[in-house]
Amino acid sequence: MPQICDIDYSILPDYMQDGARLYIERGILPGSFLQSVFSNDLVGAFATADPTNIKRLYDYADFLFNECPVECWGSRERVKAWHESKKS
Repeated sequence: MPQICDIDYSILPDYMQDGARLYIERGILPGSFLQSVFSNDLVGAFATADPTNIKRLYDYADFLFNECPVECWGSRERVKAWHESKKS
């Protein structure tokens, strides 16, 4: 499992990196598109994506699989649990 400090966010569009970082490192819920991505909700991701992100969905899948802790993505329940676990 990747360590949070070792995550390479550069595969994501520049303007999406902070939202992903804040969610993974601090548990701050991102906007609807990233919540759909982290929840493994393909239809929701397409429905809320801007044109750039639609073209980059493969990169998001690569990012999740190769960079993210498995506990922080995969279902809405995991996203909620990750968010709750980071509250302090």
